[in-house]
Amino acid sequence: MTSAIRHVTIDSADAYHLAAFWSQVLGQPVHEDDKPGDEEALIEGAGLLFVTVAEPKTVKNRVHVDLRPQDRTRDEEVERLLALGATLVDDRRNADGTGWVVLADPEAEPPGPSRRAAWGSPRSSEVESGGVRAGRRDAA
Repeated sequence: MTSAIRHVTIDSADAYHLAAFWSQVLGQPVHEDDKPGDEEALIEGAGLLFVTVAEPKTVKNRVHVDLRPQDRTRDEEVERLLALGATLVDDRRNADGTGWVVLADPEAEPPGPSRRAAWGSPRSSEVESGGVRAGRRDAA
């Protein structure tokens, strides 16, 4: 018998607030039982559980999220994420359409569009053409 991933748990200062941001990014709802001020908030369809913790983030995360825009270009998705409250961390887009962008979510979880010259399967550190790269910003 093997195990299956139930969800990925993300520590945060405000679980519901961060879940609401990612809900807008992913177009998937926060679970109907979760309310502002709850210590946990779930985006069930994405398998993301946000948990409020008292400790601030102090070290680099080992996980980030790669996203791929579904109905717009990489650059249009960057603009949409910035309008939702993400902040630009690193812009590595090239004139030929390759490269990527790293953005930070409201609690410094970088989402960012990425593009490679050729289509391929996304990996944890690279995204195929038209994709978006996201994850936590490294702490000093």
